[in-house]
Amino acid sequence: MDLITLAWEKKIKEEGPLARRMRPGNLDQFVGQEQILGPGKPLRNLITTDKLVSLIFQGPPGTGKTSLARIIASATRAAFTQLNAVAAGVKDVRQVIEEARDNWSLHNRRTILFIDEIHRFNKAQQDVLLSAIEQGTVIFIGATTENPFFYLTGPLLSRTRLFTFEPLQSAEIVSLLEVALEDSERGLGKLQLNIEPEALNYLADKANGDARAALNALEMAVLAGKKEGERIKVTVESAAEAMQKRLLSYDRQGDTHYDMASALIKSIRGSDPDAALYWMARMLQGGEDPVFIARRLIISASEDIGNADPHALSLAVAAAQAVQIIGLPEGRIPLAQVITYLAGAPKSNAAYLAIGEALKLVEEEQNLPVPPHLKDSSYKGARRLGHGSGYRYPHDYPGHYIEQDYLPAGLAEKTFYRPTEQGSEKIIREYLEKIRAVKEE
Repeated sequence: MDLITLAWEKKIKEEGPLARRMRPGNLDQFVGQEQILGPGKPLRNLITTDKLVSLIFQGPPGTGKTSLARIIASATRAAFTQLNAVAAGVKDVRQVIEEARDNWSLHNRRTILFIDEIHRFNKAQQDVLLSAIEQGTVIFIGATTENPFFYLTGPLLSRTRLFTFEPLQSAEIVSLLEVALEDSERGLGKLQLNIEPEALNYLADKANGDARAALNALEMAVLAGKKEGERIKVTVESAAEAMQKRLLSYDRQGDTHYDMASALIKSIRGSDPDAALYWMARMLQGGEDPVFIARRLIISASEDIGNADPHALSLAVAAAQAVQIIGLPEGRIPLAQVITYLAGAPKSNAAYLAIGEALKLVEEEQNLPVPPHLKDSSYKGARRLGHGSGYRYPHDYPGHYIEQDYLPAGLAEKTFYRPTEQGSEKIIREYLEKIRAVKEE
């Protein structure tokens, strides 16, 4: 490491953001992720026995992915190189691999290549890593906030072990804040502070599992705190000003977008309006397009409710139109109206299942011709072709029904739609049962 880099690292440790200064130096200082780092857990064993393999760390921001990568490098006495996939390219990766090859062959020292935001690498960039990982030239650690199965290639995933990081608990974040307040070398211990315990709890709660955000907000609260003699007082109010509002983990193009949309629809399907409203609120607060939400509600109205309540689809379409006309923030009101209606409506997926069965039959069976009596007879010459011949107009008969076949020959007994006993669909079921009884006479 050159002198300029050393001086820069020293400056960061002394004057950088609090979250950067308070990065743990070893496993004992690391907080959280007990599910993968607790005693006897595989990842901890790999680190402590210095038998590392290439790894993928997936999880939300501020949960310790980068810090753990640095701890691993320190614990295993390996050289450590960090790249960010946003700025780095193939040339940078190849240079690190060449240096790693020299370090390993000439100095018997392994190299850990840590690439943050690895999901930003395209397939060609990821492929550059494959040979070096397989040969052991580098111990690769990739960090991502996204679902690796969506963004990383199969060959890269097959050469690595995946570990998932969870958001930190509020109590874990409070403990980190307390360490930062006491640490005179890296933290705020040299300052004379008077901090309300509730302020720490507030920061930990609003950080939403992100330790980095909590530490940086604490530093801001201290810098903006009120002077009381020689002491600086930090209250809940000053903590709120520093945090401003709860951090939201939401990406309109990523995992959370699809996961919360799934949670919303499953809550409606499960007849839980409160849960459905909660997930919609999370989506809207995260910046989700309300038209996307409205489209999902239209689908749910047909898929999950269907003819059990035929008004559900009309209401969902009306809400979608209302959102496009009035936009946000008022658009949340018709969305909330339709969500609570759908969640409280009787449920039936009979129509959804019926079209699925019909499509499957069409795919698997020979495409049969339309029976002559059902063919279009509205144009000149159709009668001469026999189109419409023998068709009986149901409205001309008692009860507006007359028995005749509407499916191709050989499929006359096929049934796709099986109405349930739910809501209005019960009436449909009873009507169709009467019709089928007439057919069987």
